[in-house]
Amino acid sequence: MNTINANLPPPLNLPPGYLNIMGYVDESQVNGPGARAVVWVQGCLRECPGCFNPGSWSFEENQVVAVPELADKILGNPRNQGVTFSGGEPFWQAPALAQLARLVKAKGLTAMSFTGFTLEELRGSQAPPGAGELLAELDLLIDGPYLEHLAIHSPDSLVSSKNQRVRVFNPALADQLTWASDQLEIHILKDGTRLFTGFRGQLFS
Repeated sequence: MNTINANLPPPLNLPPGYLNIMGYVDESQVNGPGARAVVWVQGCLRECPGCFNPGSWSFEENQVVAVPELADKILGNPRNQGVTFSGGEPFWQAPALAQLARLVKAKGLTAMSFTGFTLEELRGSQAPPGAGELLAELDLLIDGPYLEHLAIHSPDSLVSSKNQRVRVFNPALADQLTWASDQLEIHILKDGTRLFTGFRGQLFS
């Protein structure tokens, strides 16, 4: 389903300055322009059919990490040109991600995010806490839930389903919307968990 179920438990309450994440990788080539660190947050209320990472749906504590520690990790790899927030739903942890974006952008990196919310929802009165704060830090946003019946089976698309949109907030990146949308990355984490990322629609072409 793609509508938020109000009967599900609310997101995990974390101390300020901490994130609950599912996983992290460096130097991804399929999550935005250039080589990017990717942070998959833990927790999503949508449960979209065909979701890459259903293990990210639960709001139970997974890996709780301090924002400065994660920023140091991102900046510690000189090949990372930016950071991308995925999930899970990043905007349920918007204040901490905004803090993380500020830290890495101060060192010259860019910040982008995927979200199941639309931009209009994130700017509305029912947006998750801190949504505006995170939006203000983003250079790029891919908004809208993944809808399996609208999956795009084209290597030229930067989104996975027809309802999703690429929102460019930093004009300097307008000519860099050429990342490897026809590729899929599979990352195996230390605990054996597999994270799939990249162009979703190609699996069904």
